[in-house]
Amino acid sequence: MTARTDKIDKLAQHTARSDAGVSLAAAAWRRLRRNPVFLLGAAIVVAFVVLALLAPLLAPHDPAEPMLGDQVVRARNEIPPSQPGHPLGGDQVGRDLLSRLLVGAQQTLLVGVLATLIGLAGGLVLGTLAGALSGWVDTVVMRVVDVMLSIPGLLLAVSIGSLFAQPNQYTVILAVAIVQIPVFARLLRGSMLAQRHSDHVLAARALGVRERAIVFRHMLPNSLGPVIVQATLVLAIAIIEAAGLSFLGLGNPDDRLPEWGQMLGQAQNVIDSHPELAFWPAGCIVVVALGFTLVGESLREALDPKSRR
Repeated sequence: MTARTDKIDKLAQHTARSDAGVSLAAAAWRRLRRNPVFLLGAAIVVAFVVLALLAPLLAPHDPAEPMLGDQVVRARNEIPPSQPGHPLGGDQVGRDLLSRLLVGAQQTLLVGVLATLIGLAGGLVLGTLAGALSGWVDTVVMRVVDVMLSIPGLLLAVSIGSLFAQPNQYTVILAVAIVQIPVFARLLRGSMLAQRHSDHVLAARALGVRERAIVFRHMLPNSLGPVIVQATLVLAIAIIEAAGLSFLGLGNPDDRLPEWGQMLGQAQNVIDSHPELAFWPAGCIVVVALGFTLVGESLREALDPKSRR
């Protein structure tokens, strides 16, 4: 019995030493480094960001120039196949497909990031108002949020995008951002309500700290963790929704500046004879969205106190 007790005591001491002085972020990073799902998602995200940022340098040809246009004419509108200098061949008007995919990655990243940031900013404002003021302000904000969340995201984005007489890249960003605002608002409001009755907030009130200082120095900073993790997941949704709007013709009408959803929509005219024109942009959308989703889910699990071991 004594030997068994000694082993338990040694194990407890070892655990205490290993966890002592380790912050939440450090403990989360330690779990993430050993998580193959996170590593796979991070590799996809890093590769996507690097290719998007270096797209103008990596693209072998001008994505707007129909360099293979003469072959399209000679072959009676046949799609140019893969050949030296054009590993993926050309599209239906003879433009280099690889160059258009690389530049399209840049446009996709731009739309996804800006839409997520705008949605995050709007959600922070509404969530802070609802969580800090409560009362009738909380009721009004949450009823608006509930109405927006009751409508499927893509349908709401399409409805908003259809309101603009001349759709372009910025209308896509605005439509997708508006769809994401209620997601962030509800999440932040819930986190702030949980912080309202925490010990450090009650102690600050007992010391006579002003309510504004309590909200912005104690409640809001400690409520942002779940919101930041959600932003990673929302980024994947934003990329899919932006591609959906472009696919439906509600994006940038100028195809000289390619975007994956736009490329996928244009490929529908020749998808029976040349499915590869739809396969490449669709595959890029799926893989990138998967990468952000894997990273977001891994972050959520690593920061969840219930998952700690």
